[in-house]
Amino acid sequence: MSIPSVTVTTQFLSFRLAQEEFAIDISRIKEVLEFTTVTKIPRTPDFMCGVINLRGSVVPVVDLRLKFGMPNGEKTVNTCIIIIDVLQDGESATIGALVDSVKEVMELDPAQIEPPPRLGVGLSDNYIRGMGKQQEQFVMLLDTDRIFSSEELSFLQNSGTT
Repeated sequence: MSIPSVTVTTQFLSFRLAQEEFAIDISRIKEVLEFTTVTKIPRTPDFMCGVINLRGSVVPVVDLRLKFGMPNGEKTVNTCIIIIDVLQDGESATIGALVDSVKEVMELDPAQIEPPPRLGVGLSDNYIRGMGKQQEQFVMLLDTDRIFSSEELSFLQNSGTT
C-alpha cells in the first residue's frame, strides 16, 4: 500500500543516525555541508547545537540524534549538516540538521513506500511520512515540516536574531 502524499516524490536524500537510516524529500534539501564550527547559544534546548554562518545568514543547527531521543554521537569526518527548508504555519525557515553521515540520493517507487507504523498511545510518530523499502532494509522517510513543533520552530528562527 502506498501513501498518496509520498507518491509524487520519488527522490530522497538518505542519511544515518546511529545505526538507523532516514531520508528526506530531496526537494526540501538546500545543500549538504561538512561539519563546521557551530556557535552555541546559551539557554537553548539540548537538541540545539547552535548557529552557523551560511553565506551571511544565521542558520540554527539541530542535532537530530538528540531531537529523536538517541544518545549523543561522536563527530567524525563523515558528520554533516544538511540544510533543510521547513514550512510551518505558511512560513518558511532554513534549519541545519546535524547527522552522522549522508549516504545517497535514492529513488523509491510508490510501491516501495509503506505507511508509517502505529507506535501506540503517547508516542509521537507524526514526523514519519512513511517507510521506504530498499533491498531488504527499511528507511524512515521524514516529514521535515512536522519534526518541530510551532514553538520549537519559532524559537529556532529567533535564536540567531536576539
